Amino acid sequence: MFKKNEGVIDRLIRVILAEVFFLLAWFWFGGIVQIVLYILGFMMLITAIMGFCGLYKIFGINTNKNNKKISNVLLGIFVLMFLIIVVAGSYYSDFFTRKLFLEDFNVMNNYYKQTLFNTGQEKRPESIANYDKLVSEYANFSKKYSNYHPRVIANDKNFNSDVAKVSALILNLKDKVYAGNLKESHTNFEEVRPIFQEILKRNGFSMLAVYLVDFHDSMEKVIAEADKKNPAGVIETYVDANDKLITVEEAANDDEIKAIRNNLETLLNLAKSGSAESLSAKAAELKSSFVKVYLKRG
Repeated sequence: MFKKNEGVIDRLIRVILAEVFFLLAWFWFGGIVQIVLYILGFMMLITAIMGFCGLYKIFGINTNKNNKKISNVLLGIFVLMFLIIVVAGSYYSDFFTRKLFLEDFNVMNNYYKQTLFNTGQEKRPESIANYDKLVSEYANFSKKYSNYHPRVIANDKNFNSDVAKVSALILNLKDKVYAGNLKESHTNFEEVRPIFQEILKRNGFSMLAVYLVDFHDSMEKVIAEADKKNPAGVIETYVDANDKLITVEEAANDDEIKAIRNNLETLLNLAKSGSAESLSAKAAELKSSFVKVYLKRG
């Protein structure tokens, strides 16, 4: 009944597919999609171990007809692929799920910070403009992450309730922002900050990590211009990267952070002096110094 109908290469491919499904389920998805991916992963793994596929039997497919053995070289390639997917897949899945979450958080949080600042300064038009954007972006953030829990927040049992609590706080302040006491609304907006900080803390984020991700995107624009050997582009994109790095430095400014600053300033000076040929190499040093910090503390 369970006569093998899968060839060796077929079975090895199934092992690789099982590995990919497990990585996707573990890091990227939650809920029903995660369960489906785990089921697919186990199906691929079990059929690979048994060498038998029920669907093959139904449709009369047999990849084990000639029962050929594979060479040690080909087997070695598959083993190497398996290890690369485990190591690189785990690393990049962890990195990018965290990065994407922080990017979404930062989009919303930037409007929160601007609303907080402008209400404190009692600037009504600026407060209203940023408040409206905060309401819109927070609704997007809430809708996405209340239903979607990637690995980075998968074990946070209080996440949804905290997101709902912040939503209620923000929405209840509309009248005060539009026509009420801005100083009082500023005090009310301050209640949001500790909730955000607790969410980040519970899920292994530090505020430094948030600032590093924010800086990363601006830094990449500088690096892109440097790789194009475009001094003017480097000078232009430096402005935003510098602002973001200042925020990082306010959170931490040890030797590793200073190395990032030194590389960024050197890159700027090279651009100002017109040393286009040296830009790409220095940009690589800048990225290396950033990665060193992010891997340890991001």
